[in-house]
Amino acid sequence: MAAVYKSLSKGANAQKAEAPANGVRKNKQRVLILSSRGVTYRHRHLLNDLAAMLPHGRKDAKFDSKSKLSQLNELAELYNCNNITFFEARKGKDLYMWMGKVPNGPTVKMHLQNLHTMEELHFTGNCLKGSRPILSFDAAFDTTPYLQVIKELFLHTFGVPQGARKSKPFVDRVMGFTFADGKIWVRNYQIKESEPSKSNSGEEGETEGESRPAKGRNKDLDVTMVEVGPRFVATVICIQEGSFGGPIIYENKEFVSPNQVRADVRRRQATKHNARAEQYVERLAKKGDLGLRTSGGKKAPVDALDTKELFA
Repeated sequence: MAAVYKSLSKGANAQKAEAPANGVRKNKQRVLILSSRGVTYRHRHLLNDLAAMLPHGRKDAKFDSKSKLSQLNELAELYNCNNITFFEARKGKDLYMWMGKVPNGPTVKMHLQNLHTMEELHFTGNCLKGSRPILSFDAAFDTTPYLQVIKELFLHTFGVPQGARKSKPFVDRVMGFTFADGKIWVRNYQIKESEPSKSNSGEEGETEGESRPAKGRNKDLDVTMVEVGPRFVATVICIQEGSFGGPIIYENKEFVSPNQVRADVRRRQATKHNARAEQYVERLAKKGDLGLRTSGGKKAPVDALDTKELFA
């Protein structure tokens, strides 16, 4: 009976240890950040900027395979991560971002455009490294079903949990996610607090004697937003039910592959070239019919009054 009591008491203590004392469930999120082979310097700088913004993330070496993405689940379990952000480069031009939840999914694939890193933007904004952001979402993320799924993935990936390793207990920046023109626009801003201008303080100086604030009370500060960077635009391609696998639960029918866009541009250029070539052939044929060509074509009829014919 003593052994049974000990085993039951251990199980009860374990269950109590799992439950938090204050009734609030602790948010434990870790993100694995990595890229594929073939990324350019701009892609690499964007990855470094995002990794610096995520103190709860772990940056890993480049992933060799582009077809067996399911192996990323084993890699995430090896590093004790439950979120994956994978940057896939294609043809040294196109960059795709995979965001997945390990081990059960879902996974979203997005095409990134208009990439701008912190180094090339040169914005005046500055925020503390490792600080926690405020995530601001557009109203469309609460009404559209597939955007609700993407919102949860953004919350788990870019939302720094409280008390995370390498994180600072400050909130001094805002990450904005806006849905417009079928794309997701991502921006990063600094929360800048400054004292009121002298003009406002001069106007309020008249009433200062009547209502003087007590000592130690905080002054009213002007809060402004200054962009820090990086910035990019993401186009949703598809959402898979599992983690880097499984059936597709959403597919963007309006998405056009960048390969198709480049092929259409080349085809239009080839059409112009073919039209010019046909015009050149027709012009040569007309000159040949009129006898204006020295070689080839139809020869002009012999004139009886020609000097060569008269004095032959």
